[in-house]
Amino acid sequence: MIISVQKKVKMRFLKISLLLLTSCASLFGQGSSPKGVQTGDIDQKADPCTDFFQFANGKWRAENPIPPSMVRWSRRWQAGEAAKDQLKLILDDVSRKTDWPHSSVEQLIGDYYGSCMNEARVNKLGLAPAKPMLAEIDAMKTPSDLQRMIRRLHEISVFAPFALGSSPDNHNPGQVIAMVAASGLGLPDRDYYLKTEPRFQGAREKYLLHVAAMFKLAGYDDARAKSAADTVFQIEKKLAEASLDNVALRDPLATDHKTTFVDLKKLSPAVDWDGYFSAAKLSRADLNVTEPKFFQEVDRQIRETPIGDWKTYLKWQFLHAAADQLSDPFVNENFSFYSKYLNGATELKPRWKRCAESTDQLLGEALGKKYVEKYFSPEAKARAQEMVKNILAAMHDTIEGLDWMGPETKKKALEKFSTFNPKIGYPDKWKDYSSINMVRDSYWDNSLAAVKWNIAEDRSLIGKPVDRGRWGMTPPTSNAYYNPLLNEIVFPAGILQQPSFSVDNADAINYGSIGVVIGHEISHGFDDQGAQYDAQGRLNNWWTADDLKRFQDRTSCVVRQFDGYFIEPNIHHNGKLVLGESIGDLAGAKLAYLAFKKAQQAHPAPTIDGYTPDQQFFIAWGQWRGDEIRPETQRTMVQGDPHPIGKYRVIGPLSNLPAFKQAFSCKDDSAMVRPPADRCQVW
Repeated sequence: MIISVQKKVKMRFLKISLLLLTSCASLFGQGSSPKGVQTGDIDQKADPCTDFFQFANGKWRAENPIPPSMVRWSRRWQAGEAAKDQLKLILDDVSRKTDWPHSSVEQLIGDYYGSCMNEARVNKLGLAPAKPMLAEIDAMKTPSDLQRMIRRLHEISVFAPFALGSSPDNHNPGQVIAMVAASGLGLPDRDYYLKTEPRFQGAREKYLLHVAAMFKLAGYDDARAKSAADTVFQIEKKLAEASLDNVALRDPLATDHKTTFVDLKKLSPAVDWDGYFSAAKLSRADLNVTEPKFFQEVDRQIRETPIGDWKTYLKWQFLHAAADQLSDPFVNENFSFYSKYLNGATELKPRWKRCAESTDQLLGEALGKKYVEKYFSPEAKARAQEMVKNILAAMHDTIEGLDWMGPETKKKALEKFSTFNPKIGYPDKWKDYSSINMVRDSYWDNSLAAVKWNIAEDRSLIGKPVDRGRWGMTPPTSNAYYNPLLNEIVFPAGILQQPSFSVDNADAINYGSIGVVIGHEISHGFDDQGAQYDAQGRLNNWWTADDLKRFQDRTSCVVRQFDGYFIEPNIHHNGKLVLGESIGDLAGAKLAYLAFKKAQQAHPAPTIDGYTPDQQFFIAWGQWRGDEIRPETQRTMVQGDPHPIGKYRVIGPLSNLPAFKQAFSCKDDSAMVRPPADRCQVW
């Protein structure tokens, strides 16, 4: 996966995933009875060579339906929710005590969580906490007032109609610059405003009703609320028309427009950039504009849209961003559209879980410090580091052995490989949140203070050398990422848990689950996006023309494969949208398998429960990645998510691997075996 620094900012950071391979046999599950695959999850009636997804985890999915509050479910997602149970134990414990030293980690997370859990007070206040800002928006009269209000809203992470944050420079990654990007839409992406298919038309109709409902909660009558929703939609539609689509946004070159501050002012002179940069305390140095056409439209909107319409639009953007910090009617209406209608969830998550998630989002390294103390030992970190080293070695050997890449390009590839920086578990240096004034009796004020701190902290990086010790995910996060500008692969403690990683697992299980994830993130450095960045993290072509053509021919195979995966009639994956993640899964499975086979040389893995080591490896991937996903979420994903549906993340890469065919003795014409002429192999 690729990470974005600010959740609210629509900045498209690219994937938003030593040379001696030592055996992990003594480290990973080689005790008297290592744990093998979850045999109870397997659908014994299914043929692994016909539908491996059903075979590997079909019984588990049948017996474990998606919980009402979730939109997908598997052992992996179950583990992610279990991590929140662990966070609850920590937060319940620290929030019971109210006399922690001021500004201590315990006081900060305890008071934040405690204030969030005071649901009665939040509900009693209703809209009251938001009224001062709504009144401030309503008081706008002049273009200068509008500019000032945009700045005010950006300080609290309401990024409308554009966004600004920090990013390493594409051309000098050791330096942080400002990035200004498209933002300000309430629907998931531009196509929801523009496409004519019934599902998009339906989403627009529901969205208008949702926006109107939020205005009614804010005190508007029916007619005024409907009119306000229409105004919001018309402004957002114009912004959408000037935005890049999701496939275009995956191309680093499409969002690379380094410019001077002077030229930024020429691009959109109606924006008071001098006032903005002064208020944000930013130097007027060179910066990157991700979508110049979008900023021309912003300029036009500021010049031509009446102040009254801007008031309506900014009120909506503020209410939209603030909904989950307000009383139940706002929370429920927000859930009804975004989680229920768009993604199919039928029940709101319990209050404690939403409060734990919010604490992790805003105070992630404070909470994360407590989390790793309790749930991620130094021994586990050392063992994960060893496993990463082994899979990196497999990547090195793969590059060395490529027959389609010439020596000049191969030298550059190995140079890039040599600069990979793995990060495991948690940062070496923790963020210091002590300047945040956190109190027990006001969830709204606490949220506002934490959001302001995070925005200011991000802005403070601009104009300085890159701090390579920073993390883009919190330690409890059950996920991983690759950052091409820093050439780093990052695995938080939250993903280094069962069922993907344990000292009690057989090697086959660890390599077949977290090992594939590790290989996936490594290969992001060489997917269609990552391959455009060199050893120093610069957006710089290091390929010969012939080698680049051969590489693109190989990636085209993956595009064609995933274009053919339908979720329902007339709706299929967009192979170009999911290309990077699909290359990652394909290479990840291969690299982890090679590392696993190498490890067996020192200590052969046992057959467990009748399954050979190779079968265990592939079943482990099918069981960890085997997501059941609601139909509504699948439709949303194939429209805008660069990750394929879980089923195709299992069967897609494995159908290309001869080792899978051999492990299960599949025939040449089996559904899980792609013919040699159609077989995809990138790395």
